Amino acid sequence: MTDHRNSRMGRSSRRRFAYAGVGAVVLLAAGVLIANYNLFPYVTGPKEQPSQAEENAQIARKARQDLAEQRKAWQEDPRADAPRPPKDAAGYFQPSLDHEIPDNEFGESVRRGREIFLNTGTNARQFAGNELACANCHLDGGRKAHSAPMWAAINNYPAYRGKNKMINTMEDRINGCFTYSMNAQDSPSGGPPPSGHQVYKDLQSYFYWLGDGAPINEDMPGRGYPSLEKTDLGYDRQRGEEVFVNNCAVCHGLDGQGQKDLNGRYIFPPLWGPHAYNWGAGMHRVNTAAGFIKANMPLGKPYSLSDQQAWDVAAYINSFPRPADPRQLEEGISLERAQEKYHQHMGYYNQQAHGVSLGEGATPERWERFVKSRRTAGMSTMNQQLQ
Repeated sequence: MTDHRNSRMGRSSRRRFAYAGVGAVVLLAAGVLIANYNLFPYVTGPKEQPSQAEENAQIARKARQDLAEQRKAWQEDPRADAPRPPKDAAGYFQPSLDHEIPDNEFGESVRRGREIFLNTGTNARQFAGNELACANCHLDGGRKAHSAPMWAAINNYPAYRGKNKMINTMEDRINGCFTYSMNAQDSPSGGPPPSGHQVYKDLQSYFYWLGDGAPINEDMPGRGYPSLEKTDLGYDRQRGEEVFVNNCAVCHGLDGQGQKDLNGRYIFPPLWGPHAYNWGAGMHRVNTAAGFIKANMPLGKPYSLSDQQAWDVAAYINSFPRPADPRQLEEGISLERAQEKYHQHMGYYNQQAHGVSLGEGATPERWERFVKSRRTAGMSTMNQQLQ
């Protein structure tokens, strides 16, 4: 009995070993077939594809890595090819990435400059007369092509500027931004940072770091804002009102005064009124604003507006009161003289719109009267519609 049971168990063990051997051979053969004929996707299912943002990030990292390798090769062998400017997924210059900020004093200056750029009203409060930030007009922290990116600006200064008819350094250019976009004359210090101030040094460190690898004195693709050809219909602020209501008011408000976060910082900046850029800022020019809007607005939907819509909504935005041109106040000249001297371009300076004379400056008293008159006019229109 025992011998019979042992004999049966032996045969069972041999069968198991045989099955195992056959199974191993089958698996091995299947593996060879899968490998040789690239059948993995059919066995494991389709591989999850990276998102567009992930792909763009990979391209950015690869471009910066290639630049570092090209530099090293050139340093080791002067006969090697010179490093080429890195490019992003769209073919524009790829600025430095955050992990590339060096861990030294220069890196500290870069970080301070970045924080000033992103939160100017907080980190350079003594020189800002409003709560706007550099990043409101230079999107994505000064990185975005066709949004006046800082990587395209830093290597092109010193340069001649028609605005003041002289050679400007980058410090001069930043000084102008504080003066005209940040309303520095209304700041706690009463003006922009003095010459040589650390604010200038930190901002320039940030710009220099962003532009690492960019060519010098080259008009790079994506620099500045696009220039739009004027349409046959020209621009019209009344047509622009509809464009604004349908596309811009959700972020900037129907009153154009923007929106703040819980900390009181603007997440969407005011476009007119006492807290917006003043009549000396380049953005008050209809053609400049139209180019910016076309390439960047509504936020996240660039180039979604037609050229005509961009022209018209730029006209609407720039037909409202805003702070005075500091040059007109400093020189004590009339609006007519300031227009002749500084405002020979597309805009509404020294014109009548919305029942007021533009260019005088949206002081708190004038702004309060303007808002009250607009409210009264709106109620009158509503009453007429109800009758």
